[in-house]
Amino acid sequence: MKILTVIGARPQFIKAAVVSRALSEHRPDVREILVHTGQHYDTNMSEVFFEELHIPRPDYNLGIGGGTHGQNTGRMLEKIEELLLSEKPDWTLVYGDTDSTLAGALAAAKQHVPVAHIEAGLRSFNRRMPEEINRVLTDHLASLLFAPTDIARANLLREGVEPDSIRVVGDVMYDAALYYQARARKPAWFDALDIPIDAFVLCTIHRAENTDDPICLRGILAGLEGSELPVILPLHPRTRGKLESMALRLPANIRAVDPVGYLEMAWLEAHCKLIATDSGGVQKEAYFHRKPCVTLRGETEWVELVSHGCNLIAGHSPEAIMAHIKSCQFPAGIDGLYGNGESAPLIARSIR
Repeated sequence: MKILTVIGARPQFIKAAVVSRALSEHRPDVREILVHTGQHYDTNMSEVFFEELHIPRPDYNLGIGGGTHGQNTGRMLEKIEELLLSEKPDWTLVYGDTDSTLAGALAAAKQHVPVAHIEAGLRSFNRRMPEEINRVLTDHLASLLFAPTDIARANLLREGVEPDSIRVVGDVMYDAALYYQARARKPAWFDALDIPIDAFVLCTIHRAENTDDPICLRGILAGLEGSELPVILPLHPRTRGKLESMALRLPANIRAVDPVGYLEMAWLEAHCKLIATDSGGVQKEAYFHRKPCVTLRGETEWVELVSHGCNLIAGHSPEAIMAHIKSCQFPAGIDGLYGNGESAPLIARSIR
């Protein structure tokens, strides 16, 4: 059996690492072909992940990135369709909610190649988010939907998805967190910051709804400025560019650093006091590391984290951000929300 796997963004590299490993261990009958669309093309945002996580080099690198959503998706569709016609896979495997996800699913569906979607059923119910459009469309193109939680499964059933096509398998990101926790490493620059371990806020900001709106970005920075703890901010290239174009200066308590690799990020998450982020993946990683999380958005796909008190929604309100950073605590006894760390083997065995 042949599987064409389409990846293109930072979180997908990590998910692909654990699923590819499970396929090789549990499914010797499977040949996997990795396609990297190039959606994240900066060296610090992609190449380093292949090196750190021991992901096999892509069989194809399409080199598509840097354009608008429409430009990227259209160019990916054309190139992925060519690969489907030449490789003739039995399945196309896609992850998450990026332009690469939608392009892979749509190209495969048009060629009548069944699609398996990992991380299916997530909903923010905010159709202004490009990611929401991508995940909804991908779910309705897929033949096999791997939902991380029962809530995700319920979302799919409400939308009329065939129940027999859904598998609740937990979250492959938890598999990755368990596998790589012993390999996490302290960034080389950390000691020079003169910040005690377990006494800082770890922050990430990258979503367009925050970085493209001066009001949102100013509000977030003002809220972070009110933190009594120093803030470490691995600065996404997109965010850095927006700060410069808007002539916004970072508050004195924010220490901006270059983007970090996954293993360095895992160390920072394990050794911070709390996390403030607009990233869906980092919200989950905060939970895996038992760190309270303040979400810098008005909603989240990971609603179970909010309902269990692990995650507080602050949006871009300075007052809410300051109050949540001050009060945020990780509740005791909250385990097993995303499976037992065996999601990837379940996925590997489910594909027929």
